Amino acid sequence: MEIRSIKKLKLYGFNNLTKSLSFNMYDICYAKTPQHRDDYIQYIDEEYNADRLTSILTEVANMIGANILNIAKQDYDPQGASVTMLISEDQMNQPGEPVSDEECLECHVHQPMPETVVCHLDKSHITVHTYPESHPDEGISTFRADIDVATCGHISPLKALNFLINSFNPDIANVDYRVRGFTRDVNGKKFFIDHKINSIQNYISSNNRDIYQMIDVNVYQENIFHTKMLLKEFDLDNYLFGTAKKELLASEKKKIKQRLKKEMNEIFYGKNIPRVNIKF
Repeated sequence: MEIRSIKKLKLYGFNNLTKSLSFNMYDICYAKTPQHRDDYIQYIDEEYNADRLTSILTEVANMIGANILNIAKQDYDPQGASVTMLISEDQMNQPGEPVSDEECLECHVHQPMPETVVCHLDKSHITVHTYPESHPDEGISTFRADIDVATCGHISPLKALNFLINSFNPDIANVDYRVRGFTRDVNGKKFFIDHKINSIQNYISSNNRDIYQMIDVNVYQENIFHTKMLLKEFDLDNYLFGTAKKELLASEKKKIKQRLKKEMNEIFYGKNIPRVNIKF
């Protein structure tokens, strides 16, 4: 999706605005037995292992026009995975090539860099951490993926917004976008943002807007934007793991639906909700 610029700025030096896009994405399911819960955790752990997450983040880097400098990835025992990807707006010097004084500003190095030393100056990165977990006695299992895309310069993480949503298809998502710092034009005037935005929803596709209920909490004067997303439609079949809906009694279906909706509403609103106050 096109990022709408305020205007073509003639800058003094480089664009050092930092744009950060953060997601908390949740997948919720009901696993009836302890074995089903263990199977769900194993399924999620295999579906979103470090290699799969690396592939997703590599596509994000390509979409926003960033160059990958370094990738660190890790699968955890018993479950979970993390990937950190350092990126830059421009191609970096090859190992052994001299770097400029400006490039070495933070490292205080003024000679060719050894191959074993990496100087990450762009302050740009993409990270993902996963958290599969289950409720101890309610049958609810939850998968959470935390994703951060931070860029410096002209490139914007908003270009990858819909790709990330579609890659995880979350039941609930909390999305934060913030522009930090400032850049100067040739006359010395500060610009604290270089593109137009009044809501993250401006950059969410119409298809995704149609299927999610969304709430905004924005602080415009601070260039801070927050959008919460919750799937509108609820089909119990989509939330059962290891059990088919036809195998359940009507009373069981009602109880499971209540538990799932309670879990989803608590995550969406960020607070515990007493069972007596739940209305469907």
